[in-house]
Amino acid sequence: MDIYLVGGAVRDQLLGRPVVDRDWVVVGATPEAMLAAGYRPVGKDFPVFLHGETKEEYALARTERKTGRGYHGFAFHADPSVTVEQDLERRDLTINAIARREDGTLVDPFGGARDIETRTLRHVSAAFVEDPVRLLRVARFAARYAPLGFTVADETMDLMKRMVDEGEVDHLVPERVWTETRKALAEPMPQAFVRVLRETGALRVLFPEVDALYGVPQRPEFHPEVDTGIHVELVLQAAAKLAPGDALVGWCALTHDLGKALTPAEVLPRHIMHEQRGIEPVRAMSARLKVPAEYAFMAEMVCKHHLNAHMVLQLKPATVLRMLDALGALRRPERLETFLLACMADKRGRLGSEEAAYPQADYLRACRAAAAGVTSKPFVEKGLEGPAIGEAMKKAQVAAIASVVKPSQD
Repeated sequence: MDIYLVGGAVRDQLLGRPVVDRDWVVVGATPEAMLAAGYRPVGKDFPVFLHGETKEEYALARTERKTGRGYHGFAFHADPSVTVEQDLERRDLTINAIARREDGTLVDPFGGARDIETRTLRHVSAAFVEDPVRLLRVARFAARYAPLGFTVADETMDLMKRMVDEGEVDHLVPERVWTETRKALAEPMPQAFVRVLRETGALRVLFPEVDALYGVPQRPEFHPEVDTGIHVELVLQAAAKLAPGDALVGWCALTHDLGKALTPAEVLPRHIMHEQRGIEPVRAMSARLKVPAEYAFMAEMVCKHHLNAHMVLQLKPATVLRMLDALGALRRPERLETFLLACMADKRGRLGSEEAAYPQADYLRACRAAAAGVTSKPFVEKGLEGPAIGEAMKKAQVAAIASVVKPSQD
């Protein structure tokens, strides 16, 4: 048998990036031969094995054939006669279709090394259109590699537009859309994910609530970028800088202004009550994609309360406490941190405000600490019982928040 290092490990080696996972392709072997050599089978749809010591994946070289719509509509064929070139041909992008022999030389039948040099994301073959997940993967790779100068090849963009036009993207299951979206939101430039989806038309299909924001104007004195869709892109970029790799903050950034697409035309470019209008589309998007409960909750909280955070220095202590209670921040301070990062990203996601100060964050942290310091013990010792204890604690928490010194607003 011949063994080749393949895919992301070879790509990242050529890019000079750390290799996280190493995958291998085995040519000229049978499942029986792999078992005899001590490998442990793990593949359900096709023969994949784990190395006994390294636990890295070794897959038998295989080809695939389209049998139906969507991600699962494929039949795989693994046989000792399948070549490494045939195995590479079924992959999505040329930069992922490179193999390295044991002697270190490359097998690169589709010009992946050249595309790495020219910073190009290009499909391997016309079979790319057969798997709609590949469109999401290209958008995700754009989010990862855009800082290195990578762009999507024109011909690949055309193929992805065709996939949208022909309805192939309609067959994506929510779980796959969410998996790729979550990964993209943790990449260095998540706004590139949104841009690729929008250029192909897939944003309109998969995230209509986000697509509807483009072309919606905002007041230029607050939003020099004017277009709400562009604002969301800028907020995503700010979130990636403030909280690198944090997909939860990214999800809140993506969904925080969905209500602006529902602002009545006659009041534009003002967006009165857009926070309340945004709750329904945020809930709809979270439910449709089956996002984790914490993502759904925090997205709704940021949508509903981000303006309160911006104006917190003018709010009454009782109003601040209600917001902290709604977040559950007294018991779970990490929720406040996620909330503050998303709100700070919203503040900085505007042209000319990329480094804007956000004193509201430290003030809210201090308010939370003050309120969380109030316990029931002194009220129990005074003889209070039942609801009276809760009422007394609320009054004490409001007083504690009122005692927090506000930062200068000069």
